[in-house]
Amino acid sequence: MQRYQPGRREFLIGLAGTAAAIASRPKAAAAPAFMYVGSFTGEGRGHGEGLSVFRRSAESAPWTQVQLLKDLADPSFLIIDRQARCLYSAHGDGTEVTAYRIDQATGQLTILNRQPTGGRNGVHLAIDATGRWLVVANYATGTVAVLPINQDGSLAPLSDLATLSGTPGPHRTQQESSHPHHCPFDRTGRVVVVPDKGLDKVFVYRLDAARGKLVAGNPPGVTSRAGAAPRHADFHPTQPHVYVINELDSTITVYRFTLDAGRLEPLQVVTTLPTSHTGNNSGAEIAVAPSGRFLYGSNRGHDSIAMFAIDSTSGLLTAIGWEPTQGKTPRFFGLDPTGTHLYAANQNSDSVVIFGINQATGKLTPTGETVKVASPTTIVFR
Repeated sequence: MQRYQPGRREFLIGLAGTAAAIASRPKAAAAPAFMYVGSFTGEGRGHGEGLSVFRRSAESAPWTQVQLLKDLADPSFLIIDRQARCLYSAHGDGTEVTAYRIDQATGQLTILNRQPTGGRNGVHLAIDATGRWLVVANYATGTVAVLPINQDGSLAPLSDLATLSGTPGPHRTQQESSHPHHCPFDRTGRVVVVPDKGLDKVFVYRLDAARGKLVAGNPPGVTSRAGAAPRHADFHPTQPHVYVINELDSTITVYRFTLDAGRLEPLQVVTTLPTSHTGNNSGAEIAVAPSGRFLYGSNRGHDSIAMFAIDSTSGLLTAIGWEPTQGKTPRFFGLDPTGTHLYAANQNSDSVVIFGINQATGKLTPTGETVKVASPTTIVFR
């Protein structure tokens, strides 16, 4: 495969997109006033009611539900655009993405349109630095789609569909084919990493922002341990490192990330579990704190958030403890924009439990606030 060499036009577009993304960021993170929670609603997946909108009057005030969109099948992953004008949802075992307009005063949602994703079971969404392209990981069909975002926030028909290829991992039921589970952009919003649970690989793509096309890296990715099942990834805010949580063997892999080449080099593998845990478990979500000093990963089975300190030079991890999520199966957790709180979505106990984050130690402490949501699977803030 030829190495991707961007031309001058693409380079300038990339610089403009990066500058626009930086300019659109708030100067100081504000505590969120609105919270959006997706859920599993389909039989065999969960008993959620749809997409919930919550509001609070002040940072110390409790969350109150102000809207529930019920006529949605499995709104299982959500993302808000960079201008906080629109929200997008993927739909469990479905084949579409839905775009919504956000009322700036009330936070409530109105559906703009829907677009097919070219595959089935979209599990993750990401938006590039220019804000013009939405990337979708189609878990069931082993593809990554790109959909243009119109000026009004609605979605246009897909502009690209990349098929992931490789040798399936050894697990007979979880790794029978390609299963991309995540497609986050790096901090510049130009490069996408795609952990593929089924193929035991992490793929790398550069987005051609002029055409809305995915260009495979050279090499196209990196292979993980057999049976690890890479699931989700997050980037360090300042260091050249990517952290990938592996679902089936309950580990996290630290990679050195070379942006220009789009290359991943494995540096470390650590367990997400304490040595005392002897039961079943699978890894789920991962997030690096905005400070870059700490990392968190969720355990389904041990039902905890694993906490790690990040070495300021090497990027390597050291475990600092495990905090129970006070519920069952934390499929997802999210850090609020201030980086001071962690929200754990306990899928099988119908709760979102809120924890304070100690900025000096990285450790979590329950705040005592729990938001009741049936089968929660994802959380975003505005």
